[in-house]
Amino acid sequence: MSYEQSIVLLDEETVLAECGPMRLAIRAWQNSRPQIALGRQAAQVSFTYLEAVAKHKTVLSDFAGNIKALPENDLAQRMIESVRAIGDIDLTPMAAVAGTLADAVADWLFIRGSSKVVVDNGGDIAIRLAAGETATVGIRPQIDRLDISHIAQLDDCCSSWGVTTSGLGGRSFTRGIASAVTVLAASASVADAAATAIANACFVRDKNIRQAPAEQIDPNTDLAGKMVTISIGKLAGDKRKVAQINALQRAEDLVACGVIAGALIFQDSLFSMTSSLAARIRRIDDCRGGS
Repeated sequence: MSYEQSIVLLDEETVLAECGPMRLAIRAWQNSRPQIALGRQAAQVSFTYLEAVAKHKTVLSDFAGNIKALPENDLAQRMIESVRAIGDIDLTPMAAVAGTLADAVADWLFIRGSSKVVVDNGGDIAIRLAAGETATVGIRPQIDRLDISHIAQLDDCCSSWGVTTSGLGGRSFTRGIASAVTVLAASASVADAAATAIANACFVRDKNIRQAPAEQIDPNTDLAGKMVTISIGKLAGDKRKVAQINALQRAEDLVACGVIAGALIFQDSLFSMTSSLAARIRRIDDCRGGS
């Protein structure tokens, strides 16, 4: 692999591992004590994971339904399984790559005794919690801005969590018009694929939604032949609300099937979320105002 590798200490708790498209912020604790040395080891391991996945990029860039023979690599197989669990025929396993890598590093740390792990791969986050541990994750209404509008409160009812976001302006293409779709699931791999699918579902036809073939923007895309959104103008009537309903229904279907825990969908000021998350999500303003 020709990518330059970098491991640096960002602060007293965070190790940053960078290699090509992968940018991992790795944090691990044992009984509230940061495990920096173990985090550095995990960073080195993450490069081997990326290299292993990259060897199968041709297969992983095909639509999941077209893949007959599974690659002989656990992470590649996990990517395929996660996308197939979502059920969209026009998703490739690359829709789950960031979350899958975050999961793999988080699992590596967790099985080595870390009681709390947070691995953030450019906004796709894998969290592991031992008994008694909790985590709070900030949620952005616009994927290309740092402002946080809500927080998700996670506990040890599930030792493995994934919190991932997709939308217009993110690292990957979207076929929808959501400014951000954040998904909670039992793994970042599944959450990653689901966020992509729900963001794609946030769509309605309108002349002021500008789209183009993905390969015209990126010749190396895994979405060749698919139209992706470039920009959004003023939409007629209630079309934004229709797109919002389409996305929410897609999310509710995935919740009903047990694939995800829930999703939040933003189109700038327009917001909705699955009913399954009512007890876990709080607005930042509510947190500031009291308890």
